[in-house]
Amino acid sequence: MSKVALVTGGTRGIGAAISIALKNDGCKVAATYGSNSDAANAFASENGIDIFQWNVADAAACEAGVKQVEEKLGAVDILVNNAGITKAAMAHKMSVEQWDDVIRVDLDSVFYMTRCVLEGMREKSFGRIITISSINGQKGEMGIVNYSAAKAGVIGFTKALAQETARKNITVNAVAPGYINTELLADTPEKVMENILSKIPVGRLGTVEEVSRIVTFLSSEEAGFITGSTISANGGQYFS
Repeated sequence: MSKVALVTGGTRGIGAAISIALKNDGCKVAATYGSNSDAANAFASENGIDIFQWNVADAAACEAGVKQVEEKLGAVDILVNNAGITKAAMAHKMSVEQWDDVIRVDLDSVFYMTRCVLEGMREKSFGRIITISSINGQKGEMGIVNYSAAKAGVIGFTKALAQETARKNITVNAVAPGYINTELLADTPEKVMENILSKIPVGRLGTVEEVSRIVTFLSSEEAGFITGSTISANGGQYFS
C-alpha cells in the first residue's frame, strides 16, 4: 500500500524535487504552498502531484490543511518540513517583524505540522519526519541571525523528538544543505558566486536532486535505525 507523504513548500526548489522523488518512490504526495498559485498549479499539472494551500506559520491553518490531505489521500506516513523563508538584515538593523516572520515560518511551523500528524503515526507505529535545516543552522551566518537561529532550532527539535518517538517506530531526522543550485541563487552576482564556490571544497553548488535523494532514503523502511540525526549535504564546506 502506498505511503502518504506531505511536503511543505513542496512545489518549488528543493521542495519540488523532494515531492517528485517521493512520488517516483511510490508515495502518494501532497505538496503545500503559500502564495504562488500560478507556479503551484503548473507544478501540479506537470507532475501529477496533489497541491494544497495554507500558511504553515498558522497553527489552525495547519490543522485544517492536514485534515484536507488526510481526507483526500489518507493518514500521513511521511512528513517533510521544508517550507522556509529568509529576511536578511544585520542584527542591529533587523526589525521585530523580520525576526518573527522567519521564526514562525522556519521553526514554529515545524512544531505545528508535526503535532498534526504525530498521533496518527503513533497509532500505527510508523512514521518518518524529516526537516530541512541548513548549513547556516550548524555554523551560523552573519546577516541572517533569524534564519540561523530557526535552522539551529529545528536541529534541537529533531534530537529531542527522536527520543520521544523511537519506540513507536517513528524516526525524526534533519537534512542540512549547503549552497544548492536553486532559483534563489539565480541572480547572485558573479563575484559573489565565485566567493561562495571558493569556500566549497568540491568546487560546485549542490543540486536539488542530491538533497531529495537523502530525504527519500530517510523516508524509507530501510532507514529505520537512523533517528535524531542531521545529515549534512554541503560539499565539504562545514563538518559538524
